Order: sequence, then C-alpha cells, then structure tokens
Amino acid sequence: MTNGRKKRVEVERPRRGTPAQTRARLVATAAEIFNRDGYRGTDSNRIAKEAGYATGTFYKHFKDKREVFLAVYETWVTSEWAAIDSELSAGREPKETARRLVELAIDFHTKWRGLRASLMELVFTDEEVRRFYRSQRRRQLDVIAQLRLRHGIPAGRREDDAIHLFTTERTYDAIGQGELKALGLDHEIVVAAMVEQVFALLS
Repeated sequence: MTNGRKKRVEVERPRRGTPAQTRARLVATAAEIFNRDGYRGTDSNRIAKEAGYATGTFYKHFKDKREVFLAVYETWVTSEWAAIDSELSAGREPKETARRLVELAIDFHTKWRGLRASLMELVFTDEEVRRFYRSQRRRQLDVIAQLRLRHGIPAGRREDDAIHLFTTERTYDAIGQGELKALGLDHEIVVAAMVEQVFALLS
C-alpha cells in the first residue's frame, strides 16, 4: 500500500566540476575501462556513465573513443616519466636508484598491461594512433635527454637511448603480461639484468 503517495525515486545527479576536472575524470575513468575491458570492449557511452556524466558531456571534451584513448596514453607517459624523475631526484646511490627505477617500470607495465595491449594493437591497425604513438616516442627521447642534463648523467647518442627505450619497454611488457612465467624464466635473474642495464645508463 502506498496510501496514495508516490514512491520517491533517488536519481543520481551528474557530477559537477570545472571543465578541466571533468575532462580529467573522463580520462581517468577511460583508463580504468580500457585497461580492464580493452579498447574494443567499451564505448563512449560506458565511459561517460562510469565517470558519472551524461554522454553529451563526453562529447564536449572528446570527439570519439579514439581521442580519449590518446589522452589516456599521453597521461600514462607523463605519469611514468614524472615518477622516474622523482626517483632520480631522491639522491640515492646509483645502484639503488637503478633498482627502484626497474621496480617502478615493472609496476607501471603490470598494472596497465591491458591498456598497453590495446595500445600495441592499435599502433598496428590505426594510422592516427600510430602517428600519435611515434610523437610520444620522440617526446620520451627528449625527456631522457632532459633528465640526463638535469641529473648530471653523461650525455649519450639519441640512437643508444632509443635502443634502451625499445628493449627495456618490451621487457617490462613481457614481465607485466606474465611471459617470463609462461616460458619458465627466472624473474629475479631478468630483473637483476635489467638493473645492471639501467645502472650502466646512469653511470
């Protein structure tokens, strides 16, 4: 019996905030969804809904799912290199710094392995993503050069930095995706080798 009273329905109101806050929340939510469900496994409607916004709000900030994915990747790169800079600024011994940098990178690539998998798929299938990915690669090489200068690390050739970036990143992805275990390889041995490689770069 309702005694003629209408049942009150609680309706969750859309989140409010500045445009920058709204955009940041959409990017953060999209990152979690892409990482969990993959790029193909979601759409802009779900991203908006899980972020607490109407679909129209999503389209005020991004033209489509691809654009928010690129924003997610750019944010990921920025976060990882900011963390690397922080470790380099901590004043630890070079060997300990190398160890912590390797652990940091493994944590990043393990936590975001789903996002990384979607990224590599799109790099091979989507020309716009591929162009953006390469622009971020150039940005990463620029950051490496800047970090060398800022922290007094001997300058190196850009080509050598590129080789280091390519080989270490692929190894971090392999660790994050469980390839070492699948191949019966010793995790500690691989990590120790990575530490030595990074230590040589810092010396």
